[in-house]
Amino acid sequence: MRRLVASFVLVSGSLASVAFTSCAPAYQESGNVTPPPTASVSTTPSASQSAIVDTSPKPPVAKKIPHATTIHGVTLNDDYFWMRNKDSKEVLDYLAEERDFTAKTTESLTPLRDKLYAEMVGRLQQTDESPPVKDGAFVYYTRTLEGKQYAIHCRKPAKPKKGEKLEDVKEEILVDLNELALQNKFVSLGTKSFSDDGNVFAYTLDTTGFRQFTLHVKDQKTGKTYPETIERVDDVELAADGKILLYVTEDATTKRANKLFRHVLGEDPKNDALVYEEKDERFDLFFYKTRSKAWFVVTSASHTTTEVRLVSTKDPKAAPKLVAPRENDHEYYLDHAGDLFYVHTNSGGRNFRLMTAKTSDPSRDKWKEIVAHRDDVMLEGVEAFKDHLVLKERRDGLPRLRITDLQGKGGHEVELPEPVFTVSFDRNPEFDSHLLRFHYQSFVTPDSVFEDDVKTKARKVLKVTKVLGYDAKGYASKRIDVLARDGKTKVPVSLLYKAGTSPDGKHPLFLVGYGSYGFPYPDSFSSERLSLVDRGVVFALAHVRGGGELGKKWHDDGRMLTKAHTFTDFIDVAEALVTQGWAARDKIAANGKSAGGLLMGAIVNLRPDLFRVVIADVPFVDVINTMLDETLPLTVGEFEEWGNPKKKAEYDVMMSYSPYDNVAAKPYPTMLVKTSYNDSQVMYWEPTKWVAKLRAMKTDKNPLVLQINMDPAGHGGLSGRYDHLKEVAFDESFALHALGIDE
Repeated sequence: MRRLVASFVLVSGSLASVAFTSCAPAYQESGNVTPPPTASVSTTPSASQSAIVDTSPKPPVAKKIPHATTIHGVTLNDDYFWMRNKDSKEVLDYLAEERDFTAKTTESLTPLRDKLYAEMVGRLQQTDESPPVKDGAFVYYTRTLEGKQYAIHCRKPAKPKKGEKLEDVKEEILVDLNELALQNKFVSLGTKSFSDDGNVFAYTLDTTGFRQFTLHVKDQKTGKTYPETIERVDDVELAADGKILLYVTEDATTKRANKLFRHVLGEDPKNDALVYEEKDERFDLFFYKTRSKAWFVVTSASHTTTEVRLVSTKDPKAAPKLVAPRENDHEYYLDHAGDLFYVHTNSGGRNFRLMTAKTSDPSRDKWKEIVAHRDDVMLEGVEAFKDHLVLKERRDGLPRLRITDLQGKGGHEVELPEPVFTVSFDRNPEFDSHLLRFHYQSFVTPDSVFEDDVKTKARKVLKVTKVLGYDAKGYASKRIDVLARDGKTKVPVSLLYKAGTSPDGKHPLFLVGYGSYGFPYPDSFSSERLSLVDRGVVFALAHVRGGGELGKKWHDDGRMLTKAHTFTDFIDVAEALVTQGWAARDKIAANGKSAGGLLMGAIVNLRPDLFRVVIADVPFVDVINTMLDETLPLTVGEFEEWGNPKKKAEYDVMMSYSPYDNVAAKPYPTMLVKTSYNDSQVMYWEPTKWVAKLRAMKTDKNPLVLQINMDPAGHGGLSGRYDHLKEVAFDESFALHALGIDE
């Protein structure tokens, strides 16, 4: 999922300027949008005349250099193809112009932006600690300190000395990202792995924002770091003896994870043995160690097909054992307990079923069904423990956790307290445990960590994230269904608003969508979002087709040749919220990120009149050019999500919605487009080219700004928590001002 965002919280930045003043709504039917007033100053008049000098900032005008591509007998011209020349002077100079224009255009929003940022920081419990998680001889947790951007990763012995309390035991710092940030502007911790005894710690770090992780290994007993480092590591796990580790690397050009290596600690990585190479460019390679610590599970995965191999953690030098050969459109995944593998497979139904396979012979013809396929329930995954399974299911668009006792003593669904929510697994590293930890949250309930006893159903609340000054009684949420234009498809919509709000047709609306990769957009809590809602904005999340909220069929009905449903669903939701009174027609803001940015690009071409302001964050908008270039990171793998433009039927559909290719001479709404120079998932030139083309063709005077991170930053923006809030404040100030809210 190259264009899927790791985080789906509203991200933002800052906005201000004399030129960015209230403008007439873009929904006017005539297209005669009143331009914003411009700032002017009087010069000293001469005896014969006086002069008025327009001092409003002028947007950059990108030069045009024709670049032709011919496909299916059609020649496509891209005047801004030259922007792909990363690090060239002409590109850097142009981006500097864009940054300068954005700063000047948004300067007047500084007071609102600063106010929003202060509100967001004011809600943070800045010095905080996560609930400790027991794993073997240690408990692991993270800490944050007031004024520090990053978490500190720590552990303590699980069993304090006699008479000693856990809180008094001296902690061991594993990684302090704040220390690393002293030398690096961007810091992101990737994967972590420990030897079974906890003495060897392997972890990966990205300091570029390009999702390029470097492997480091520490001996926690001596405190020394092993001399070897390994570049471009995606996954790493240690074998049972703690002396050998396996790791997956990515291709330097395409960033496709494709090779599994075996490394002996202390030896030169140049001599590492290649264990397996995935040569099909549609497939990525990932692997993990089962909770039982018995197996490495090596999975080759495309968007529609998987193939699994197994390596014993006690015999890491053994050749991987194939479970079932790949077969088009067959996905299967494995976990382990006792003498069985538990196989989560979509053979027999798109929504998956659960099978068992003997560890002695896991071949496919020996699989036995234990949970049948259900048309109305998506089986998203399974977690195996010594005496029970936890099934992650999705029903009626909402996630559920179901416990199944492996001793034949029945099972139960975990009870959850609200009608609209999201639930996800916390870390549960202990195999022989009857305690299940999970995260629970909703639009009105902050992230909470629960611990359930699967035998007695007793529940503990281990932590509720503290939000300073927050009272849940002041807010309300609900789920509604909107009928799509086909007259039969019901699109779920989640709403958040101030308690007591009635659908009277007067409210500003902030509408968010994604709708790709079968990803179910969670109904999660966001303290940053409260700054919108406190100002009377109704927040709505449209669970459009292409996502996974209603199972695999929901994904299938919004990808490839049916991708247009994603866009029309979003438009239908916006129209319905106006009709139902949840939104004023002239006060709709829309936001989407990554593939959700593609959604934003499509809707402003289809219905620019419907939206007052649109924020497109790291938007995938240059669909045809990107998907024609197989040298770009991971393009080939996404043929199964968007299509391959070299195939005429798929090209025709992609061309019909590609935002860059469908820009036209017409009015567009106020727009903020965001990108990072070091983004590896949606290259910076896509949104930059799009903005340049929009500027050259649109017929309105509405503000259009490009916010680009030139410092190390990735697909999710800057890495520090305070920096993140500054970006959120930027976005929200932009949207609020466009909606006529400046306080």
